[in-house]
Amino acid sequence: MRLHIPGLRSKQENYANNLEGRFLGRVQRASYRWHPQKPFLALEFVILEPASFNACCFSGRIYCTERALWKLNWFLQDFGYDPDLLSRDQIDEKALLNLRGVVRTTFARVNGHSYQNLDAFAPAEEWAAFHSAPENQAESAGCADDL
Repeated sequence: MRLHIPGLRSKQENYANNLEGRFLGRVQRASYRWHPQKPFLALEFVILEPASFNACCFSGRIYCTERALWKLNWFLQDFGYDPDLLSRDQIDEKALLNLRGVVRTTFARVNGHSYQNLDAFAPAEEWAAFHSAPENQAESAGCADDL
């Protein structure tokens, strides 16, 4: 997997804390972070829907270990990443920018550190179906891996 890292952010954003639920989001920033045991892709999303969270941001990570590549693949496919780059096992951070999709998040606190978990993904076209169904009804209708 080949990664190119763009420049760091320069302006302050409106970050939402302790987010849990489903959001229609757009990738605002993406960067690969190398770590000896757990390299990861750091992602920052701008919330497009629901309107009450419009323009809020949140960030999360998707690990790039061999065991976790299935989740990275799921994210890339559902957010409409370039299939040609995906078929060549390449991730270009610039190609990730402005991709849109649905993400389900949970908030966790571990050993005094706060984490925004990216639990599930779906294509942006499915937002209307998720948005119209109550949270608990949609959860019970699908399997544990579905949004």
